[in-house]
Amino acid sequence: MIIDSHAHLVAPDSFYGLWTYLEAAGTYHGRFPSKATDEELLASARRQIALMDEVGTDMQLTSPRPFVLKHSARPAKIVHWWVEANNDAIATQVAAHPDRLRGVCALPQVAGEPVSTVFEELDRNLERGFIGALLNPDPSEGAGTTPVMGDEYWYPLYERLVERDVPVLLHPAACYGRESYSEHFITEESLAINSMIRAGVFRDFPDLKIIVPHGGGSVPYQLGRWTAHDRGLVSVKSDDRETFQETLKRFWFDTCLYTQEALELLFAVVGADRVLFGTERPGSGGSLEDLKPVIEKIPALSDDDRRAVFEDNARQVYTRLND
Repeated sequence: MIIDSHAHLVAPDSFYGLWTYLEAAGTYHGRFPSKATDEELLASARRQIALMDEVGTDMQLTSPRPFVLKHSARPAKIVHWWVEANNDAIATQVAAHPDRLRGVCALPQVAGEPVSTVFEELDRNLERGFIGALLNPDPSEGAGTTPVMGDEYWYPLYERLVERDVPVLLHPAACYGRESYSEHFITEESLAINSMIRAGVFRDFPDLKIIVPHGGGSVPYQLGRWTAHDRGLVSVKSDDRETFQETLKRFWFDTCLYTQEALELLFAVVGADRVLFGTERPGSGGSLEDLKPVIEKIPALSDDDRRAVFEDNARQVYTRLND
């Protein structure tokens, strides 16, 4: 079975028009309903499944498109309504195709708000069958005001995720600074890994499941720099402290990289046992999204490695897949 762990909502333009109303009116008119009908959403799901069939994917784990989630907008209430609408759209599509699509919910994170404000939406979606969550490490969306993920700001959420065995896809969202959103993804993913390792988050939460998409940002490529810096952190050294690479392998990663050279480096650094198949199809990869043949050509991978990447690792991380 081929499980694509990294996919995003395919929805009609009428769905995204909802944000225009929310942004323009704030809370003045209350909660607007989505302008997309269920039939329009289901037609989009059928298009998504047709794209899966073209490349031999059996199932996609689908989440809202991160760069449209508006975590830095105000008032906070309209961010909650918008995120909830995105999750509801996925719930509609998954209910129609439970053997092809499974839901990974977005969290209504709002810059400057306590992270505990997302708990209600997380619980709502777990109760209706979602199998994981999408986590934005920078809800300020480029303003630089969000604590890094090694900060105890995030600890109440980590506690809740471990308590409920919820894996999170650590996926940045929009950016309104110098970077494009796509450049911001790589920067924030790298920053998250380094800050969590430096702070010892996995000592406090050894069962925390974090999937870092896009091959872990720039970290595998910059492994030497971060290993050297880690060895120099005299203030946090202790006899039982893991090395940088040992802790790096507590994260999970996905294959949303698009070139064989980059994938080979990722597998060499973290091992095939820590990598999930992910393509983002349809998304940023365009014509490069057909990644299964690319992975099958990598000579260093055994048949067992490929089976782990294409299916077994996803089932190990997303345990609700096996229910």
